[in-house]
Amino acid sequence: MRREVPLLICAIVGFTLIIVYFVPHPPFSDMRDLFSDWFSVIAAFAIYLGILNLLKNSVDKVFRKRSGWGFSIVIIAGFVLFVFIGLYEGSDFGEIGTRYYWLYDRIYFPLMATMFAILAFFIGSASYRAFRARNVEATVLLLAAFFVMLGRVPIGYYLTSWLPEGWRMGDVANAIMTYPQMAGQRAVMIGIALGIVSTSLRIILGIERTFLGGE
Repeated sequence: MRREVPLLICAIVGFTLIIVYFVPHPPFSDMRDLFSDWFSVIAAFAIYLGILNLLKNSVDKVFRKRSGWGFSIVIIAGFVLFVFIGLYEGSDFGEIGTRYYWLYDRIYFPLMATMFAILAFFIGSASYRAFRARNVEATVLLLAAFFVMLGRVPIGYYLTSWLPEGWRMGDVANAIMTYPQMAGQRAVMIGIALGIVSTSLRIILGIERTFLGGE
């Protein structure tokens, strides 16, 4: 029963949401609204469980003095500070001018911007390794990236401003982004959609059971 009940619930919800997409009328539409409310409640509990698990692991790391326990202190202190200030501010804690908004704007937002700034360097490093002309595919990728990047900066315009309209670097970059890039992007999106459909059907039909903790 520990496996059959979750599989039955998953099948009922999955087939109901599929049917309501084609038959958006009661009772299926009412069941869709009910399931949506359940999803919101479950997601809220999942967030709290994730927070509690993070705090538990952080406290355990601090007490055991394991590697990186100093960062765990920062996590715990930040969590306590944000929760305390949020409760102190009341229901308007997210309004501009509150202490909570000041913490978010002066601490959380700069940290998030720093993380994405560091991510840009990792992307640049990965691009350098990927754009090495080791084979035909990598050479095509390297040339396309070169033309697009050069067409997006002013120097590309000045270097090719003497060429006729349609042959300048900006025009070449736009052509690459409009045709081959868009075709590749659509192919990737189609593949993702087919993967989502196949995985969803496997879960609904009970073929895929890894979410239950089994094989």
